[in-house]
Amino acid sequence: MNDITFEHIEKIGHIIYEDEMYRHVHYPEMLSRYDSNFILFKTMPALTTFKKLEHLLCSYHQQHNQQHLKFIFPSNEKIPSDIHSYLTDENYDIGFLELYTIEPSHFPTKVNEHVEVRPVTDDNLEAFLTLQYKEDLRYGETFATEKQALLKHRFHDSKKHQLLAYYEGIPVGSTELIEEDTTVEIDNLFVLEAFQRKGIGTQLQQYVMQNFQQKTVILVADGEDTPRDMYQKQHYIYRGFQYEVLKVEGQ
Repeated sequence: MNDITFEHIEKIGHIIYEDEMYRHVHYPEMLSRYDSNFILFKTMPALTTFKKLEHLLCSYHQQHNQQHLKFIFPSNEKIPSDIHSYLTDENYDIGFLELYTIEPSHFPTKVNEHVEVRPVTDDNLEAFLTLQYKEDLRYGETFATEKQALLKHRFHDSKKHQLLAYYEGIPVGSTELIEEDTTVEIDNLFVLEAFQRKGIGTQLQQYVMQNFQQKTVILVADGEDTPRDMYQKQHYIYRGFQYEVLKVEGQ
């Protein structure tokens, strides 16, 4: 499919305001989740407009005891130099995501007898939640605790599928899938650091390819991270980029 864009990527949160210029997303259920509390620009703003909306978001987040500012810029557009300079001066972290798609039949098949991938059910939900909590602690105890409630809620959503990967019987990795009519999105894929480079991430993806053969598989990767190289070697097709910036108070 050639019409897959960043609009197909799930963004958890409630749209509390939207016009032709931007969309303001807020998620009171998880205030610590940066990816659910942000402003997304639909068209590239002028610097004066950015500063105005920066002040708006700052005031709004202060009212809700939130300590971050996050902005997402229009896809496939680089940040103008004057805004980029301002962001640098104001100590924002500037990064970008890359969008990839693949048809399941194009994914290279590999068998790893040491790895088993299972869907999360009532029987292994606790193991899934425990693994996630340990992984999420690197973002702070508040985030890890709030994330547990989100994961439990998604467990009961028929359009969400949670997977758990076992290495020689030990839970070591997981991912979540967001199923739509024609696509399935791979999200939050991780493998414990001590078990990386053992093909576990590949087996998680292979489970998706085998069980959603009629869907286009989509995902986003950090544009400056190593997994993007893996996705390219696995025959994913690059579909575009999107810049986002983040500033956290006290960092």
